[in-house]
Amino acid sequence: MSAHRTYSSEYKAGIVVEILREGNTISEIGARENISPKLLGNWKSEFLENAHRAFSVTKDEKAARATARAAEEREQELLAKIGGLTYELDWLKKNPYLHSVDEYVMVVTKKAHWSTYNEESRNK
Repeated sequence: MSAHRTYSSEYKAGIVVEILREGNTISEIGARENISPKLLGNWKSEFLENAHRAFSVTKDEKAARATARAAEEREQELLAKIGGLTYELDWLKKNPYLHSVDEYVMVVTKKAHWSTYNEESRNK
């Protein structure tokens, strides 16, 4: 008794597109892929019956995709922010002489000032 095989929708679509290109017959493709020509014919019929769905995206689906895209962008922004804050926290942990946020700001400001000063002196 042969085992029942399942195929992904991507695989089925690829096979049907190959059938529609008319390079090979359904029988040839079936023999090559070891799939019944009857099953391939069913896939082709189902594909053609549902082809209109490729162009009928509803407003709700478009809105959902836009919302998902916006959420992904926001997630990337937040991950970048977390990375920066983690870096700052690690730096602060390595500098135990800083006891307050004011001291940290002073050091960072002084560092920025010195880097600007060094760039100006190099350009002269």
